[in-house]
Parts: sequence; C-alpha cells; structure tokens
Amino acid sequence: MQINLTGQSVDVTPPLREYVETKFAKLERFFEHINNVHVVLNVQKLDQIAEATLHVNNGEIHAKAQSHDMYAAIDGLTDKLVKQLSKHKEKLKQH
Repeated sequence: MQINLTGQSVDVTPPLREYVETKFAKLERFFEHINNVHVVLNVQKLDQIAEATLHVNNGEIHAKAQSHDMYAAIDGLTDKLVKQLSKHKEKLKQH
C-alpha cells in the first residue's frame, strides 16, 4: 500500500508521518485490497483536520475527521475508515 501524505498549513514531521503510516498499516488487516492512500493533514484556526481517500478494488473510500489535536484527528479518521472498509467488504461479499 502506497501512502501519499500532504500537509496544508502544517509541517509533516517524521513522527507525524510515522504515526500515519502505523495507523494506516492496520487498515490492511481489515481489507487487503487497498491500492493507495492519499492523506491530507490541514490546520484551520484551532481545528486539526485529517482526511483521506483510499483507492480500493471496485471504488474509493473517503473520510474526514477533525479535533483540537492532530493525533486525535488521525485516530478518528482511521476509525471512520475501518467502518467504511467493513461496509465495502460486506458489499463485495454479497455480489
């Protein structure tokens, strides 16, 4: 899985990049057909925003989360993606 990480109004530090890579590696346990991921970290005033688009077989999955802490926003983002991946996996099983 290839991860493209972009920062808007925020420096993507090595610890932040490592945290994103660790969290997204766990997503592969739920769904192994993730081709690539585009993650955007953004800061708007007091909000830390993390959003991602996953390119998977038969579609795309997009989620967005925000918090006052970037690490919490990334956690919220991966939680949302896990739920969406589970739904996507169920749809594939039904066909």
